[in-house]
Amino acid sequence: MNVVRRSAAALAAIAVIGAAAPAVAASPSPSPSAALPDGLYGTTDPKYDGVWRQSLALLAQDAVGVRPAPKAVDWLVGQQCANGAFAPFRADAAHACDAKAMVDTNSTAAAVQALAALGGHGATTGKAVAWLRTAQNEDGGWGYAPGGPSDANSTAVVIGALAAAGEQPARVTKGGKSPYDALLTFALPCGGQDAGAFAFQPDKKGGLAANADATAAAVVGALGKGLTGAAVKPSGTATACRDAHDPGQAARNGAAYLTRALAKDHHLTTALPGAKPQPDYGNTADAVLALATAGQGDRAAGAVRWLEANAGPWAKQAGPAAYAELILAARAYGADVHDFGGRDLVRLLNATGPQPASSAAPAASSGRKAASASDSDSGFRFTVWWVLGGLLLVAIGAGAGFLFCRRGKR
Repeated sequence: MNVVRRSAAALAAIAVIGAAAPAVAASPSPSPSAALPDGLYGTTDPKYDGVWRQSLALLAQDAVGVRPAPKAVDWLVGQQCANGAFAPFRADAAHACDAKAMVDTNSTAAAVQALAALGGHGATTGKAVAWLRTAQNEDGGWGYAPGGPSDANSTAVVIGALAAAGEQPARVTKGGKSPYDALLTFALPCGGQDAGAFAFQPDKKGGLAANADATAAAVVGALGKGLTGAAVKPSGTATACRDAHDPGQAARNGAAYLTRALAKDHHLTTALPGAKPQPDYGNTADAVLALATAGQGDRAAGAVRWLEANAGPWAKQAGPAAYAELILAARAYGADVHDFGGRDLVRLLNATGPQPASSAAPAASSGRKAASASDSDSGFRFTVWWVLGGLLLVAIGAGAGFLFCRRGKR
C-alpha cells in the first residue's frame, strides 16, 4: 500500500480545487497550517495521512526491535473517536468526533495493526475492530469510507487488522460473505498478459483492470497477513496462474503477476494521463513484501537491488511512511535494514519523529557506509504535483484505483 494514498476527503478536495491545483503545487513540501503535534512522525501536513504514517512508522520500528517513544504511541491512541474509528488526522483530539468527522477504514485498520503489535492496547483495538465490523459491506469487503463500495486495498488492510487483533477474518462475515470472498471478486482470471492480477474495483460495467498496487495489497491480505507481511522461505519454484477458488491460489496468482511485472526493469511504474511512466518506489516496495509473503521472495531480488540503488531520494522526500515501507519490504525479503543501499533505514526513520524509548543495536553490516539523516542524494524528487496528479487520476476513474498508497496509504 503506497505511502501517498489519501483519504476520500483528499480526493474530493482535489476534484473541487480543479484549476487552483497549480498554486498549491508551487511548494514541493506543503507545510502544516498549525504546529505539528509533538509525538507525530513527519513534517508535512498530516491532514490526510497523519494516522496512516504514524501507524506505519510504529509498525516498522516494532518489527526491527525499536521501542517507540511513549508520546508517539499516545498520540496515535488519542486520535481514536468514541465510536472506535480513526480519521486521517484530528487536530484537536480533545473535542469529540461529530457526524462530519471523516473516519475511514484504512486509517482505522492501520492503527489497529500498529497498536496490536505494540501490545497493551486491547480496549482501543477492540473498539476499532467493532467499528470495522459495522462498516463491512454485504459482499464481505470494505471500501475506504464506510458505506462506500468495497475495494481490494481496503479489504486487504482490514483483513490485516482483524488478524492482528486475534480475529479469524474468514469468520467475519456480512450477508454470508467473508472478506476473502470479496477479494476473489477482484481477481482477474488466468489468460492474457494480466493473468492473476487484482483490480482495485470493478469499473462501471463490471470489468476488471489490473492494478499492481491492489495486487500487492491483495496478495498479502489473501494470505491473512497485515502491513508487515511475513518472511516465508522461498519455495524455489515460480508460481503459475491457475483457476482460483480459494484465497491462497488467488494470492499465488497475484504473486505470479507481480513477478512478471518486475521482470523487465525490476520496478513498477505509474503514468499520469499524457505523461511518461515514472518509477513507482512505494508500489515496488509493496511488491517485494507481497512476493516474500507468498514464498516468492527469490523472485524479488532484482527489485530489492533496484530499491537499494534508487529509492533513497524518494524516501527522504516522502518521509516516515516511505522509510517504513522500505524497512518492512527489506525485512520480509531478508535484506539488511541498517545497510540498505548504504543507508540505515531504521536510523533515518527514527530521525523523522520523537526519539524512540530504546533501539536494538544494528547487526554487523557489509562495511558500506550508512547515510546520515541528512542524506542528500540526487534523483527523483517527490513533488506535490505528482501527488495531486495521482489523486486526480484516482478521482477520475475507480478502475484505476489508488495508484499511490497508502495506502492513508496515502
